[in-house]
Amino acid sequence: GDGSAFQYTVTTQGRFEDAREFRYVIVKSTKDGRLISLQDVARIELGARDYVTNSYLNNKAAVALGIFQRPGTNALASAEEIQETIAELSEDFPEGLAYEIIYNPTEFIAESINEVYVTIAEAILLVVIVIIVFLQSWRMAIVPIVAIPVSLIGTLAVLLAFGFSLNMLTLFGLVLAVGIVVDDAIVVVENIERNIRLGLAPRAAAHKTMDEVGNAVLAISLVLISVFVPAAFIPGISGQFYLQFAITIAVSTAISAFNSLTLSPALAGVLFKPHSEEHSNLFLARFGRALANGFNNGFDRMADGYAWLVHRLVGTTLALAAMLLVFAGLLYATYHMLQTVPRGFIPNMDQGYAIVVVQLPEGSSLARTDAVIQKASDIIRETPGVANAVAFAGFNGATFTNASNSGVIFAPFKSFEERLESGDTSDKIIGTLFGSLQSIQEAFIIALPPPPVRGIGNSGGFKMMLQERNSADMRPILALANEIAGKANQTPGLMGVFTTFSASSPQFFLAIDRDKARMLNVPIPNIFETLSINLGTAYVNDFNAFGRVYQVRAQADQAFRIDRDDILKLKVRSAAGDLVPLGTLVEIRDVTGPSLVQRYNMYVSVPLQGNAAPGVATGTALDLMEGIAAESLPQGTSFEWTELAFQERQTGNTAVFIFGLSVLFVFLALAALYESWITPFAIVLIIPLSVLAALLGVAFRGLDNNILVQIGLIVLIGLAAKNAILIVEFARQGEERGLDAVEAAVEACRLRLRPILM
Repeated sequence: GDGSAFQYTVTTQGRFEDAREFRYVIVKSTKDGRLISLQDVARIELGARDYVTNSYLNNKAAVALGIFQRPGTNALASAEEIQETIAELSEDFPEGLAYEIIYNPTEFIAESINEVYVTIAEAILLVVIVIIVFLQSWRMAIVPIVAIPVSLIGTLAVLLAFGFSLNMLTLFGLVLAVGIVVDDAIVVVENIERNIRLGLAPRAAAHKTMDEVGNAVLAISLVLISVFVPAAFIPGISGQFYLQFAITIAVSTAISAFNSLTLSPALAGVLFKPHSEEHSNLFLARFGRALANGFNNGFDRMADGYAWLVHRLVGTTLALAAMLLVFAGLLYATYHMLQTVPRGFIPNMDQGYAIVVVQLPEGSSLARTDAVIQKASDIIRETPGVANAVAFAGFNGATFTNASNSGVIFAPFKSFEERLESGDTSDKIIGTLFGSLQSIQEAFIIALPPPPVRGIGNSGGFKMMLQERNSADMRPILALANEIAGKANQTPGLMGVFTTFSASSPQFFLAIDRDKARMLNVPIPNIFETLSINLGTAYVNDFNAFGRVYQVRAQADQAFRIDRDDILKLKVRSAAGDLVPLGTLVEIRDVTGPSLVQRYNMYVSVPLQGNAAPGVATGTALDLMEGIAAESLPQGTSFEWTELAFQERQTGNTAVFIFGLSVLFVFLALAALYESWITPFAIVLIIPLSVLAALLGVAFRGLDNNILVQIGLIVLIGLAAKNAILIVEFARQGEERGLDAVEAAVEACRLRLRPILM
């Protein structure tokens, strides 16, 4: 008939929204009509998805939330917004719930940026002091000071256009760029002052300076830019280090050269004043003039003495031959130092926390691990320099897997200012932790630094994967791993070599009587399902809570899965619906085996982790480990490096080729600029001596030849060539005025001594 006047929506209850609603789910009705609900046979509660790990903050139950920055975002701004958001959310926390920010990596970034500010302030102060001492004019200090922000702002703009961030590499580049910018400006300012002293007006002195040092400034900039061209094309992680640093230096150098050729002489022409014979009669003025005259007279005598020495060294064939022999000896010394200074890769830096790995015997319960974790946390908190202990019982920090006998503790340090006042460096704190935690006899415990590059490995040090290539049996390769670890820990230069892998985890093997199961009409999958539901957990369905969807999981209560007899008491349903005791179908055997099987490049593998001893380079440590492995591994087994050690071995001798190519590019750039194949030799031959001096400094400090040292050496190629360019350029101009080669070289050395020292 007629249609209804209204339309209705029919709804019913879907997912439950409260744990109490599950109590009344009907699971069975008896023949007498009685209903058995879920609450009659089960304990129903709202809890965690699993209970395989426990987490603590200073031995108080806590939940750790890791917040990670998206690529391309501002770390400092993100951290500030996160802190504001958490503070706002905390206003609605229930009573007894609080939050604490345990580790904030942006503090390290902020500290690094502050160091750049300090470096700029120090550069300005040193520029003022140097110019007042050498040139006795505060006006002349203004020119290089103005050049610093102009070059840095331009460099930051280019870095932004390239998509780079302010990280350790770009900040390192900016720090060195400050020195390069100041150097270029000082070269111009000093020569303008020299011409003013010779009687020229400031504007005319600036014009003449551009004629005299314009080519030198251009050559210096060309060298500093070209020296990084090969580094910009290195592949892999090393290339990322070199690329960002190279672009930072190259851009700042180019802008600095432009400033030195345009802004600096323009400012000098306006700000500088001619030297006046009229002087103030005030005591301070007379005292200052006396000091200045004394310094200038002393410096002129030193310059004349230096020129005399140079003339004596190059003025005769015998002296020149002796100098060449000395130079050859220094070349050999440079080669020797390159071979003997220990090789490293990426050095460990103080990142503000340490990682403590805890490993109990196989089969240890979570309760045992929990007790050890809490004991270790107490020791960590009492260690000087440590602020907190964030602990996870049941989590293997080496493999990032859950294991009841494993734990990991993250130990954030106190602030840099607070720690460094008392000398609590990262290495010192980790060494203290390593020693104090050995008092816990129930577990193997080791303290490790974090990985130098986040995302490459779980901790600092090296990691080797021992591989069994002929079978899938883990026991032989594990025995070899323990043997190698024992030898390594007795080898000078290595420390803390260990493996958390074990193949002796106690297990129950259930031998199923499949014939009997077939006779009793029990499907084999039903046996597996019964074991899974009761001993593990089984997903049932979902429920809604707090505006989100959560899982409903079933599991036998703890009292019904204490020992092996509880397994035999389980009932499995036959195809006919009858319940059959599981004990009639299975036999339980005690076995041992690995709780985790790792494969590396398709081969079953055992990881070995360790660290270089203090004062030993990582390259040396890797060589030692390879030697021990070569002696211990039989045919059919092998090893491969992974994580940061793999990257280090992949890099190989890249630095040697980069040095060679950098010198070649410098030579070719100078040859093109001077239109000569001979002149560049006078410049590039100084490079090995500067490298020798740098390596002697590295060796004296007990450091290794790591990637940051190598970057510094590449910069040094350009800086060493810079000083040589100043002398060679003036020597060429002297030859053009009619001086012979020796006289031109001596005169150039005398005139350029002051700007080189400045």
